[in-house]
Amino acid sequence: MDVLEKLTVLTDAAKYDAACTSSGGNRRAKQGYIGNTSTSLAGCCHTFSADGRCVTLLKVLMTNRCVYDCKYCVNRRSNETRRAAFTPEELADLTVNFYRRNYIEGLFLSSGVLRSPDYTTELMIRALRLLRETYRFNGYIHAKAIPGTAPELVEQLGFLADRLSVNIELPSETGLKVLAPDKTKRAILTPMRQIQIRNHQSREELVKYRHAPKFAPAGQSTQLIVGATADNDLRILRLTQGLYDRYHLKRVFYSAYVPTVEHALLPAKDVKPPLLREHRLYQADWLLRFYGFRAEELLDEEQPDFDPRVDPKCSWAIGHLSFFPVEVNTADYESLLRVPGVGVTSARRILAARRTGPLHIENLQKLGVVMKRAQYFLTASGKTANGLRFTPDSLLRSLIAAERPLLPQPPMEQLSLFHSAV
Repeated sequence: MDVLEKLTVLTDAAKYDAACTSSGGNRRAKQGYIGNTSTSLAGCCHTFSADGRCVTLLKVLMTNRCVYDCKYCVNRRSNETRRAAFTPEELADLTVNFYRRNYIEGLFLSSGVLRSPDYTTELMIRALRLLRETYRFNGYIHAKAIPGTAPELVEQLGFLADRLSVNIELPSETGLKVLAPDKTKRAILTPMRQIQIRNHQSREELVKYRHAPKFAPAGQSTQLIVGATADNDLRILRLTQGLYDRYHLKRVFYSAYVPTVEHALLPAKDVKPPLLREHRLYQADWLLRFYGFRAEELLDEEQPDFDPRVDPKCSWAIGHLSFFPVEVNTADYESLLRVPGVGVTSARRILAARRTGPLHIENLQKLGVVMKRAQYFLTASGKTANGLRFTPDSLLRSLIAAERPLLPQPPMEQLSLFHSAV
């Protein structure tokens, strides 16, 4: 198998890994090196940096051969699929040539487990060391740390990559035992803790020594699969909250389970991926990271799953109508963020604009407030939108109408000119 054939196989095998963001990288241009993190071929995927720029990465596996037999994974040991593996030299040469042709700006490298986690990680380290030291590649690299890898190898990997990630895969230990029996909660969380501690130590060293080596300067992330087990949204959100609190992750990614394998415990292949559920979890994740919400505020044992009809922030607002209306001329920043239709940017604009004079309803849309949601939950100079009257039921209907483009629509049917009405 030549390199291009391997590329086709291993980029296709990597498509189910969603955690390929490059946000947080800040590796500047360096004399004598090529590439930096500021800057429709197979394997090229688009992601976004912290400042909103679109960045192209080569998203590929070192190998899709795997000794594990995770029931949800297309690359599992027992699955009959075409197998391939890059040598470190092939992967490094391919990445640099793609960069020189302006196809990519960085690398996202994951892998199946070939022989053992340590052996696979050693191959990844050799490839990244060739890139950094031989080819002097200074671009963005995101590498997967494989659960069960020796701590000294994880450390070497972290000094070569900008970001590391350890996929937690499933929301509960029970799910891991059933669907991924070769993995354990401890094997996953141990490298997460190591990355967190070593990253913190690296930042302290940089304060004392300007040229100290950087360990995973863009932090770490993880990914979990949604819909492969019966875990509800509350369990997933509590896990997410715990990961942010304990391990200081940059992102938790959610991947709607794609039925690609046959297994009695998993949804059948004809079941559609729960994409709307994934979308709601991403919205809730945003509320945890930027809006000051906690998991227990958004869901509880009585309502363990998100309402698919409205976004989590609107759902919270409907259940806490006593908190509203919020007066935009006097409310603090945290209270403004609780208003549906008011985001981080528009809340800051409100705080800045009201210093020059009182705000009125007609001013808010110019500040970025989404009035089709916010009009029900705020006042400006003591006034609401003209003619606005609603009950809790009509409020819910209005917010559902605002969300309608996101909800599943009935399939369209092409009628004949002579179709008879029933």
